[in-house]
Amino acid sequence: MTEQSSYTPPKVWTWDKESGGRFANINRPIAGPTHDKELPRGKHPLQLHSLATPNGVKVTVLLEELLAIGKPAEYDAYTINIGDGDQFGSGFVEINPNSKIPALLDVSTSPPTRVFESGAILLYLAEKFDAFLPSDPSQRAECFSWLFWQMGSAPYLGGGFGHFYAYAPEKWEYPINRYAMEVKRQLDVLDRNLSSRQYLCGDEYNISDMANFAWYGALVLSNIYEAQEFLDVTSYTNVFRWASEIRERPAVKRGQRVNKVWGPEEERVPERHSASDLD
Repeated sequence: MTEQSSYTPPKVWTWDKESGGRFANINRPIAGPTHDKELPRGKHPLQLHSLATPNGVKVTVLLEELLAIGKPAEYDAYTINIGDGDQFGSGFVEINPNSKIPALLDVSTSPPTRVFESGAILLYLAEKFDAFLPSDPSQRAECFSWLFWQMGSAPYLGGGFGHFYAYAPEKWEYPINRYAMEVKRQLDVLDRNLSSRQYLCGDEYNISDMANFAWYGALVLSNIYEAQEFLDVTSYTNVFRWASEIRERPAVKRGQRVNKVWGPEEERVPERHSASDLD
């Protein structure tokens, strides 16, 4: 892993379809659809097209939390299998030109409102239903700060550390060290903040906790990338305590199953159209 790379970047980069490792079959340097495919439409005002990755779980957890407190947030959830390239279908690209999950269509507005990027969806739903978003300006700003901190930090965890540690065709010491250092720094940021707070913003659970739990909770509790030991995640005791508490919330347990197409059969709920689909 310490050998010098023989690669010399060309003057102008060109796409090699054979490069890219595990995800080479779905990666490309251009946007837009690759095929025509209309999206299904359910009976509820909120139409979610997603997958139970960390970014998808953020939204389904919020929707289940909203339903748990009696908000009229019923929704239809359809699976977008990113391994199969569903995100490049024409219907999906219409609601998310970036071809990433999750994407939401609110058909209760005229015209229907599309929302893409998981953080934007969390904000949209929290404002729409006036829940899980502080009303006090200072607390609201704190919530926004931790929400956008997660949005800016997760690429280092997923696309950086996760890619080079777990998915890249070869193990290279420099990128693994670089991203491991940054992920541990991020865990330390969370751990220090949570040393004096129950939740990220204080005593109240909100969308910033949901967003961060989906990534960092999974890292310390679920061994994503099989990196728990490598990153010594249990040493971040405040993060572990916070994540463990959130994991026990009934709505979180429900939300984590929506659009899940792997794992034990009883945990999989590829589509969700009513509460009974999770019972």
